[in-house]
Amino acid sequence: MASHIVGYPRMGPKRELKFALESFWDGKSSAEDLQKVAADLRSSIWKQMSDAGIKFIPSNTFSCYDQVLDTTAMLGAVPPRYGWNGGEIGFDVYFSMARGNASVPAMEMTKWFDTNYHYIVPELGPEVNFSYASHKAVNEYKEAKALGVDTVPVLVGPVSYLLLSKPAKGVEKSFSLLSLIDKILPVYQEVLAELKAAGASWIQFDEPKLVMDLGAHELQAFTHAYSALEASLSGLNVLVETYFADVPVEAYKTLTSLKSVTGFGFDLVRGTKTLELIKGGFPSGKYLFAGVVDGRNIWANNLGSSLDTLKALEGIVGKDKLVVSTSCSLLHTAVDLVNEPKLDKEIKSWLAFAAQKVVEVNALAKALAGQQDEAFFSANAAAQASRKSSPRVTNEAVQKAAVALKGSDHRRATNVSARLDAQQKKLNLPILPTTTIGSFPQTMDLRRVRREYKAKKISEQNYVEAIKEEINKVVKIQEELDIDVLVHGEPERNDMVEYFGEQLSGFAFTANGWVQSYGSRCVKPPIIYGDVSRPKAMTVFWSSMAQSMTKRPMKGMLTGPVTILNWSFVRNDQPRFETCYQIALAIKDEVEDLEKAGITVIQIDEAALREGLPLRKSEHAFYLNWAVHSFRITNCGVEDTTQIHTHMCYSNFNDIIHSIIDMDADVITIENSRSDEKLLSVFREGVKYGAGIGPGVYDIHSPRIPSEEEIADRIEKMLAVLESNILWVNPDCGLKTRKYAEVKPALSNMVAAAKHLRTKLGSAQ
Repeated sequence: MASHIVGYPRMGPKRELKFALESFWDGKSSAEDLQKVAADLRSSIWKQMSDAGIKFIPSNTFSCYDQVLDTTAMLGAVPPRYGWNGGEIGFDVYFSMARGNASVPAMEMTKWFDTNYHYIVPELGPEVNFSYASHKAVNEYKEAKALGVDTVPVLVGPVSYLLLSKPAKGVEKSFSLLSLIDKILPVYQEVLAELKAAGASWIQFDEPKLVMDLGAHELQAFTHAYSALEASLSGLNVLVETYFADVPVEAYKTLTSLKSVTGFGFDLVRGTKTLELIKGGFPSGKYLFAGVVDGRNIWANNLGSSLDTLKALEGIVGKDKLVVSTSCSLLHTAVDLVNEPKLDKEIKSWLAFAAQKVVEVNALAKALAGQQDEAFFSANAAAQASRKSSPRVTNEAVQKAAVALKGSDHRRATNVSARLDAQQKKLNLPILPTTTIGSFPQTMDLRRVRREYKAKKISEQNYVEAIKEEINKVVKIQEELDIDVLVHGEPERNDMVEYFGEQLSGFAFTANGWVQSYGSRCVKPPIIYGDVSRPKAMTVFWSSMAQSMTKRPMKGMLTGPVTILNWSFVRNDQPRFETCYQIALAIKDEVEDLEKAGITVIQIDEAALREGLPLRKSEHAFYLNWAVHSFRITNCGVEDTTQIHTHMCYSNFNDIIHSIIDMDADVITIENSRSDEKLLSVFREGVKYGAGIGPGVYDIHSPRIPSEEEIADRIEKMLAVLESNILWVNPDCGLKTRKYAEVKPALSNMVAAAKHLRTKLGSAQ
């Protein structure tokens, strides 16, 4: 009766790790304090899985920042700018790589496949000297063993690690990362030798890159790597785990014929095609780790249907070789439903968070072994049935409106250059106009006011006064800084998705459903359980109030439908695009109400448009088509003189630039500074872009304050590839997570740089 968990959330049920990290970074607590919180969380996770009856319990999936960064530390692949001189890597070097420090910038952070988690990208080249520099995997295995739990140590596999890396600055872009395989394997061999000596009997290598479109050369690297590790792996059971999609045919052949591998893990939730491959042939005598419990959503498993799948697989691989598992690490789901006392009972019965998924995995393993818990299974079947028939899920009017969308592609009547002319006549902006992305710092006082209002400790009148005062302060600051297009700072908003979801029907909210996004940053995705509609205006009150405080244009601030979709836990009983169109119609109502209220610049953020991109190229066009269409639906009805902005962050845009152009926004602001200006290369390569564009001029994820010269230099690089009449000057992202002491000087330098270049351009003309 075998059960396995791929990985588990690290933050803790009440975000204990987040608070410990931030306290340590602020110098309020010691490294020992942080290590103690981390150790307590690890031991409670291991104990929980052990108590639930899980056989294969993972270790080394815990991290104080990111598992890829942990691997970089293990391999001693520290970029020279961090001044590391060998020895075991400690928190100082580790967190400098993750977050930057006073003198050097952080490493690049990018999305982990198509999830909302971000990893720290290794910077590699021919000069890197790899050495075993972090014993974390072995230490955590021993730590669990001392607690009486024998775990499966998890390592990011060597081939995926290299394929997730990038050539360091100064290294040829064409450098083959896979050419480093024989340089990193000796470190893996040392780690394996230590794990074996410590008593490990199973090892898990995460090789998620196997689900991507790989060429023969890349697949060959897997064969080579696992052959080279053969001697080190003898005497160990080896699981190679894949997740997030089905494994393509060639990759499946390569994977299942790897030497020295005992078991293979597959995501059977997002990888239903893999089932066909397994039915077509699975290597005899090997273990199949069947990922039937969804690690990326919060819906209770349909146990009956999973059991049918497992029974069919059992016929192929044999009873003693089938292991029930999660589809991927539970890192991507919320921690524990126990901490949701206020959640509606009916909706709660439809859900399972990480702790509940562990129980589901075990229940399925027991049922396979002929010890089915009848009460548990029948409660599950009843919940599945109630969700299907619940009137809260279906809204006829919304269904009809969404069907009616099919006939049009929803474009604005006039082309973008004519619209920009009409807008400029109305807005009268200088060349290189300055703006910010939306949010201003969220102070402790502000959070307290929102908390007290939510808890009904202060009256609505007092709340509105407090928020009004804050907006007024933010408007004054921007006017003093001489910013051209203002924002209200979003003091009334907890989160860019939750704020809207709370005002739309079809959404439910958790108190503690936090999921790690990067480092200590967590998000609390809303749950879309039913048809979506907008009962009444959501932002008009605050935006109108803010506009009344200034003569300058004030941006209305909305989150776009694709981002609301991609940053929520989405219902799994209809296609994602249907839900997206419903959200688009709700946002369209809001856009039109803002316009009626006299707001002439409206920003509709699509920060997460790219992160919904399927992992396989063959599925890109379909997704981009409905995602971009959803965005256009929101603003197809506005006047030419209304300027529609959008914002996108953390993305490698080069491959979707034509879809971005097809969104047909008037102005797009884009996260750029941390992605090393890869974005600008698109325009260098001759893509014609006629709309307004503001590539971020400084990184807001770091506390560093950039100088005027540095920002001016960035803008000049942009002017080399973009026309001065379409370029906007703005930071990378919202300023919510920064402190005023950082924001004011940084924005002041930004405005000064823009003015300096205006003068320069003026005299050049």
